[in-house]
Amino acid sequence: MAATYDFPSDLLAGQEELQQVQGELSALLKRLPWSVEPLDGFSDDNGWRKIERPASPGWTADEQAEVEKLRQREHELAVFVSTHRYWAELTGADRMHARSRLKHTREKAEESS
Repeated sequence: MAATYDFPSDLLAGQEELQQVQGELSALLKRLPWSVEPLDGFSDDNGWRKIERPASPGWTADEQAEVEKLRQREHELAVFVSTHRYWAELTGADRMHARSRLKHTREKAEESS
């Protein structure tokens, strides 16, 4: 049977927000043009596979600001979660398993609902 961990509520909330911010950032980056700066399109078939990119209008100042805001928040949350005082209570493999379990707490909660 897998070990269970009694994560503090602030750690759970931090991890949940981190996953939410990562999802928002990923979705935003998929919607944005491939280049931050305006660039011409190109096609290159000299490598092991052909690469093509359409012309990119670049990102607007608002888009750049939104990406920066999400990246900053992602960094803050990653530092909070990874340096939380709870981790000092665990050692070795227990700490590793607990960190892994924390990343999947939302999935486990959804399965039990």
